[in-house]
Amino acid sequence: MIHEVDHVLKGLLRGGLFSGTDVEVSFEAPSRDWAARRNTPTIDAYLYDIREDTERRHRGAVSVKDAQGIVLKRRQPPRWFRLSYLVTAWTKRPEDEHRLLSAVMATLLPHEVLTPAELTGALAELGLSVPITIGVPPSESRSLADIWSALGGELKPSLDVVITAPFPAVPEYAAGPPVTEGAGVRVRGLDGDLDGSPERHHRPRHLRQLAGGTLAADGTGSRPAGRNGRDGGDGGDGPPDGGGDANGGASGGARGGGPGSGSGPGSPAGTPPGDRGAAGAAGRRKGGARR
Repeated sequence: MIHEVDHVLKGLLRGGLFSGTDVEVSFEAPSRDWAARRNTPTIDAYLYDIREDTERRHRGAVSVKDAQGIVLKRRQPPRWFRLSYLVTAWTKRPEDEHRLLSAVMATLLPHEVLTPAELTGALAELGLSVPITIGVPPSESRSLADIWSALGGELKPSLDVVITAPFPAVPEYAAGPPVTEGAGVRVRGLDGDLDGSPERHHRPRHLRQLAGGTLAADGTGSRPAGRNGRDGGDGGDGPPDGGGDANGGASGGARGGGPGSGSGPGSPAGTPPGDRGAAGAAGRRKGGARR
């Protein structure tokens, strides 16, 4: 993964203001011997430190899905590492080196975050954006003066470029096949027999389809209108062999969410819906008196 970050950084430095110039980009350590061999303008990006960004560490599992959203495998979240580059300019004159460093800043500063489209290889396949910082002071445990002392060279103007890149964590775990059919349910009768009880299957939410409507994977969608629908229904009817039931219209309207329509001999035609319950009660009293 480090070589892919090198490739991305090299592409950024060669583009922008350095496009079409003879400026070279190198990743060598800027030692005295290396500097003595330079005969062309060079931008050197020396990788001097690699450390994990522990604040970005996460636990759990990450699902890897295909284009249809089906889980193919699971793996641990990637680990993020800070790759610190010491960027210096090398020419014959200090003024030219300052111009090169200024061009480096103008080239890199617009890229605060590298999108997956700007990355390559396995780094791009992760689908994660990579942050990049320019000129931020290094940690207290590693100063630039100590770095130059270790290289055995003279202190030069430089830029500290840090790219925080994700590294995939292993192992990966294969996921089971997707669920396409839910559990089957049969209801026993009072005698404990299953004869005549059809088997009903619960369909997974991402495959469920209802008659007259569909239900999306997130639970949204349209449902068919009916007895259990939320758009109301017909009220209950009164018993056919007696007076209109006062509870018939009321309970039917409550279940369906619509107006009750109690009916029967005790509720004359044309009675307003609000008076049909009282008319049904009066019909029952008259019928009892005749008996």
